[in-house]
Amino acid sequence: MSAILSVDDLNDFISPGVACIKPIETLPTAPPPPQDGDGPSEFEVILDGDHAQSRAGGVPPAQISLTDCLACSGCVTSAEAVLVSLQSHNEVLSVLNAAQALRLSRGQDGGYVVEGLDDPSAKLFVASVSPQTRASLAAACGKGVTEQQAGHMIEQLFLGQDGLPSGGKWGNGFTWMVDTNTAREACLVLGSDEVLGGSAIQPPASNKATAPILTSSCPGWVCYAEKTHPYVLPHLSRVKSPQALMGTLLKTTLSRALGVSPDRIWHLAIMPCFDKKLEASREELTDTVWAGDGNPGRGVRDVDCVITSKEILMLAASRGIDFLGLSNAPVSQLPQFPDPKIHDFLFSTRTHTPSRAAGTSGGNLHYILHDVQSRNPGSQIKTLRGRNADVVEYTVAAASGETIFKAARYYGFRNIQNLVRKLKPAKASRMPSGKPFGSTKRPAGKAASLEHAYVEVMACPGGCTNGGGQIKVDDQIVIGQKGFAAKPGPVEQKQWLAEIDEAYFSADELDSKSGSDIGVHDSRTGGVVDGISPSHIRDSLTHWSRITGVSLDRLAYTSYREVISDVGKGQVTDTERVVQLAGKIGGGW
Repeated sequence: MSAILSVDDLNDFISPGVACIKPIETLPTAPPPPQDGDGPSEFEVILDGDHAQSRAGGVPPAQISLTDCLACSGCVTSAEAVLVSLQSHNEVLSVLNAAQALRLSRGQDGGYVVEGLDDPSAKLFVASVSPQTRASLAAACGKGVTEQQAGHMIEQLFLGQDGLPSGGKWGNGFTWMVDTNTAREACLVLGSDEVLGGSAIQPPASNKATAPILTSSCPGWVCYAEKTHPYVLPHLSRVKSPQALMGTLLKTTLSRALGVSPDRIWHLAIMPCFDKKLEASREELTDTVWAGDGNPGRGVRDVDCVITSKEILMLAASRGIDFLGLSNAPVSQLPQFPDPKIHDFLFSTRTHTPSRAAGTSGGNLHYILHDVQSRNPGSQIKTLRGRNADVVEYTVAAASGETIFKAARYYGFRNIQNLVRKLKPAKASRMPSGKPFGSTKRPAGKAASLEHAYVEVMACPGGCTNGGGQIKVDDQIVIGQKGFAAKPGPVEQKQWLAEIDEAYFSADELDSKSGSDIGVHDSRTGGVVDGISPSHIRDSLTHWSRITGVSLDRLAYTSYREVISDVGKGQVTDTERVVQLAGKIGGGW
């Protein structure tokens, strides 16, 4: 969905699309006063946070937020422009400088006392970082820097004395930084339970996905499905993405344990993808779901801001910090998380990095295949490559040779097109005795019979390490490190992606050398699937639900909705005509 995008190179952005519904919703319904001139009244559309006055006297400017763009199938570039202005490294600095951060101290009973609550602008800062981001920065650092060491450098930037706390108006830093790998493991277990069953933790019956189940952790793919192929939505997995699940866990646990309202907790996610900014702005991922009536709405977001791997370097440079010069040692003396068991889940328990066979997108499909294999002793996983490297089919065969499970992987929008066509229902023919459109075998109205029980779908070819927000081979930091004589081409780009993948798997190789494995050495858990203990994950999730008083239905699962725009359908109103004219002449922004 999104290519490399930054404030400096928004060269494809001109004005709101003609089909932008937000100005139509906010402009006055009463006709404007008569004018002597022949031209229409002027209206101005501005971004949230821009306080420029409307050119039309007395007419308030139409405010467009990222949430509005998600509710419209009109202009993609406008939505991307909004997300850049609202969620960027500049926004991080602005929030850090807004007021002195909330501080934690120990009370007489040993619990935390929150200091600074009398300042309504003060916030508690927490961050989460993805392994793909750490891999991208590790490759950019070069000199054998591992993914784990790059993670420590990010910690030093946000928490260390030589990082963000060393400057700014208040010297604010982040209190905690967590690894989304912990949330990823929870999503793997929940996703497998959703597909295979056999667990008490399930989505509500009214919100269950229908087979074949498709992954939903890629926001570019989800946004595409909601806007263009709504017939796919019943198949999307209801399990939240690791980013969303981590956001909900941090906001709910900290707000309940510290007695701080969710809007005073500011959660920053560091991701490899610009579309994660879109995901963070979904109304399905706010406190109106877990603290309200369970329905999506415009509440406090679980993830307040998302920046990408490339924006980490921009953030450091904005404060005059040399990111490459930061220490790669872990930050010492971090405060204990308020709940001991959640602290153990987030920090003490070492996570397991997916093997190379799992790919670089989290390993959803890989884990489910191994879960099927663990439930069927003696079975084997067989792989069949498709028409290109981003299409792979998998089968799990019993010891007798019988196929017991089929799944597939589809990466990149070119391959996704083939997938959605297979799921598209056939249309009835208008001709007497005519065959349904789209198929000569299926009855009209019936969806395609995709033989796979599960499909892992990602928008980016090659997976999440190739996300739009990752550091690219033509960035100055890479060109300087590699010493390219000319602009790098496809060959160099392929080599660069291979280096990022190597960095991504570097943690797994270190773990293999040390012989450490969470499942083998965790005496509290039962069976282990692909290095993960499902019983430990389920126990932690149940504890999370108990201490927050919120059911797992609202904490761990989400929903989707078809995006429908009525603009351009039916009679065109005067207000719509004004917006169309403004769009054609480049007005509005």
